[in-house]
Parts: sequence; C-alpha cells; structure tokens
Amino acid sequence: MMLLLRIAATHVRNRMRQTVVSTLGVAMGVGFSVAMASLMEGSQRDFTTTLIEAIPHVEIKDDQRAPREQPASAAYDAVAFHGLRPKEELRGIRNPTEALSSLRDWVDGTMAERLSGQAVLRYSGQDLGLTLVGVVPRRELQVSQIGEDMRQGAFTDLASTANGLVIGTKAATRLGAELGDTVTMTSANGIAKRFKIVGLFHTGITSSDEGLAYAPLKAVQILLEKPDIINSISVHLNDIKTARKVAARAERQLGYKAISWEEANEGLMEAFFVRNVIMYTVVGAILVVAGFGIYNIVSTIVHEKAKDIAILKSLGFPERDIQRIFVLEGLVIGVLGAIAGSMLGFGLSSYLASIKFEVTTNVEMTRLPIHFSVLHYVLACLLALLSSAIAGLIPARKAARLNPVDIIRGAT
Repeated sequence: MMLLLRIAATHVRNRMRQTVVSTLGVAMGVGFSVAMASLMEGSQRDFTTTLIEAIPHVEIKDDQRAPREQPASAAYDAVAFHGLRPKEELRGIRNPTEALSSLRDWVDGTMAERLSGQAVLRYSGQDLGLTLVGVVPRRELQVSQIGEDMRQGAFTDLASTANGLVIGTKAATRLGAELGDTVTMTSANGIAKRFKIVGLFHTGITSSDEGLAYAPLKAVQILLEKPDIINSISVHLNDIKTARKVAARAERQLGYKAISWEEANEGLMEAFFVRNVIMYTVVGAILVVAGFGIYNIVSTIVHEKAKDIAILKSLGFPERDIQRIFVLEGLVIGVLGAIAGSMLGFGLSSYLASIKFEVTTNVEMTRLPIHFSVLHYVLACLLALLSSAIAGLIPARKAARLNPVDIIRGAT
C-alpha cells in the first residue's frame, strides 16, 4: 500500500501547479462551508436560546384542548338545541395553590402563577389599552427575564408596594408618565383602581414595551373581580428537552391545556429544519464543484501516464492496484484541501465572531453568533474526501482497463 501511495504522490507532485489549484478549490469549499455552517447554527442556537428564555418552557392555560360536552347533550339524545341559556361562570384555574402543589411534587423546575386581563391605563388625560398581568414577583423572576429588562426601579418593588405597577418605557413615553407617578387602571368590568409606577422595563419588542404591564397578583384579582383565580401557570424547566412530556402529564393531571415551547413554535422549528437542509445542500454543491477540479487533474494524469500504467501492468500490478493509485491521487488532493480548508474555516469563523456591530441605539454592542463545532469540520472534510474519491475513481477505472500491449504498440 505504501508503494501505491508513493507512486500517487509522485504523480501529484509532478503536476504541482494543477495540484495547488485543485487543492485550493477543495480548501475554499471546505473553509466557506465550515464558516457558513458555524454562522447558521450559531444564529439558530442564539435565536432558540433567546426564544426559550423569553417564553415559558411549558404554559398551562385555563382552557381545554377539546370542547367540553354540554350538559344537555348528556341528558338528551338530540342533534341540536335551541334557546338554551349558557351557564355563566368565571373562567380561570380554580384552587391555584392546590394545582401548584401537585405540580411541584414531580416537575423539575420552577413555576409561577399569573392572572392577565385587558385594562385601560389613564394618566394626564391620556388612555392606553394594555394587557395587565398579575404576578408574584419573586416567582415571576424565576421563570422570565423581566428582571434583566428593567431600566428604572426594580421588579421586586412590586412585592413591597400593594398597588405597584411596572410598565414598558414606550408606554410611559406615550402617557408622559415617569417613575413614582400614580395612574388609574380601569378593567373591562368598569372597576377603576389607582396604581403607583415602581418600575420601567424595555425588552426591545414594541408590543410588550407598549402593551404590557405587571402588578401584584392580589391587586389584579381585585381589579378583575377574580378572587383566588389565575388563568395561567408558567413553568421553567431545568431540562428543556422534557417540555413535551411535562406538558402532556400536566394536562392529564390538571385537565387544563398545557403547551410546551416546541408546540407553541412548531412553525419556527420547521423553518429551521428547511434552512438546515438548504445550507447542507449548498455546502454539498460547493464541494461537488471542487471535485470537478480533481477529476480534471486525475484524468490528465491518466492520459499522460499511459505508458507508466502499461509498464506497471507488465510488471504484474493487478487492475485493482492501478485503480487504487489514481483514487489515492484524488484522496491526496482531498486530504490536503481538507486540512487547508479546516484552517481557513476556523480563521473565517474566528474573524466573524470578533466583529462587533450595533443594531439600534437601544441595543448593546453585539457580535455575530458563531457556534464552533467539531461536527462541522468532520462533515465538511468527509464530504470533501468523498467528492475527491469519486472524482478520482472515474478516471481510475478507465486507467485500470487500459491494455498494456496496445499502449506499448502506440495504439493509444
């Protein structure tokens, strides 16, 4: 085998210019493939992490996945009913303390109860409709990133202020309100209650900064006339991979609809899958193009070394060894290109990771999300070697079938 490798290396070395060009083609393919894969996966991981931290891993809502069976349907055998008056009842999760206790027995994570509803915020003659969320501050900080988004005041001030209120910076700007001001909150039932602004947050999402407000859970229950009722439970898991199982078990146990973060973002996960397919298809296409250069140089060597092939076969080299020589020539170029391409890919990825940029004045300086993974280098190098082997195999089979007698006589 060493003899075959030495012969292959000699052939490649004798055509140094073409070898360098083909090697550079493979190196460029591998390098840019690695850099692109690192950037694409880094952006996906960064977005997914941001998404996971911004939303509950599992959210239990005061809803059912399937509609309840109507009492009249159970009592009477009829197709349709007319003139029935629906029973009016407060919607929500009853006995939240019991529900939370039953979940804490087996859920590996933290939980926080919420009660949200629509309300109108009024200050200095200005009205602003928003979603009011009643929370227990200490628990809410364990399941969300609202504490990191605070710009003025502290989210924990809600615990020490019975009628405290935390609103977004854009909502405060629209109303002309500042930290410490007293505002009036009116529910959909017409009940009004005065709150004191104890904090301002900024998430960078307009819908949240302008249409979301937090207040103590008890105060919101009074305002919405829902004592001892919540309408959602947010769960932050220590292992996000168990989100689907936890959601399914919680739904069976409580009877309320439980949604995992994966179910809530199914469309996004599908988009990531399609994007990855496109990325690896482009990577494969780049390396296939690089393989044409290898095919060209090995074919040229086969043509030029026809007499050498005849001599080798006359000395007793079998067709399989002749074929291996030219396959090894393609692999030698592929290996050199893969090594150089890996170094190029690492250099490009490191350079991209060092670039700083600023999107807006409200966003801190950030960097491109580059994910360094050995898998990217392994896949790119394997694809490069595969394309090199195939590019060398086609002319190698032709070389192995050459008749040494015809070559020596000058028939070929």
